[in-house]
Amino acid sequence: MAEIVGVRFKNVGKVYYFSPGDLKIPAGGKVIVETAHGVEYGEVVIPNKQINDDEVVSPLKSIMRIATRKDAQILEANRKKEAEIMHVFIKKIAEHGLSMKPIGIDCTFDGSKILFYFTAESRVDFRELVKDLASVYRTRIELRQIGVRDEAKMLGGLGVCGRGLCCSSFLGEFQPVSIKMAKEQSLSLNPTKISGTCGRLMCCLKYEQDTYEELLKITPNIGAYIECSEGRGVVEEANLLTGKLKVKLDKNKDAPPVLVGRDEIKVIRDAQIRLERDEINALKGLED
Repeated sequence: MAEIVGVRFKNVGKVYYFSPGDLKIPAGGKVIVETAHGVEYGEVVIPNKQINDDEVVSPLKSIMRIATRKDAQILEANRKKEAEIMHVFIKKIAEHGLSMKPIGIDCTFDGSKILFYFTAESRVDFRELVKDLASVYRTRIELRQIGVRDEAKMLGGLGVCGRGLCCSSFLGEFQPVSIKMAKEQSLSLNPTKISGTCGRLMCCLKYEQDTYEELLKITPNIGAYIECSEGRGVVEEANLLTGKLKVKLDKNKDAPPVLVGRDEIKVIRDAQIRLERDEINALKGLED
């Protein structure tokens, strides 16, 4: 077992593990730690906790010290500096005529590096831009091209539900979301209906997926051949939540489908949920 504390460096960022040493740090405590990017100021979101060694990425870095009021002032000064640097970044991009969209600036706590985040349609040769920025700020410069999901997380906004974007509100890390999830949840496979502000599949498709997978185990799929009290037939519609099925009976194909419960039928031959080629083509790129 290893004793750790979980530290977060952004309001809705990934949680990283550090060794607390002899320190007992409650959740909400502010600490100074050394990271791959340099010395950083972070907030403890997981207090002292014992976890299995195989859950730790070795070597586990130690907490340097508890943050002071002066450290908080330095952090605030860095945030103001980042806003000023963004204006310079925008200006320099225009001067170099680069097709890139500036998204954010991140100054390390100790000032040893400045990270510039941007999006672009394709790869960008920004070597001259890096030299230009380095001559202005006299420190290590790193330009990082990010995807549209990370852009939405950094900038924030409102989702179609009217609430703040999940990624910028509480999701520390993105969860994998697939078109198959939308299909299994019987959602309309219209890109505008199942994609978020970022233009990719909505993260909330993941929230209920476990429940739908359990319901799929006990509910025949559309196209399944079943037997019920009225006779045998094919499932034309299936409501996973209510368990109600619309079945087209063999004995009277001209009659409307009958409505039966999934507990009232016997599955003779189940069907599989498949994505058609035209559906795949229409939704191409949403999973990126």
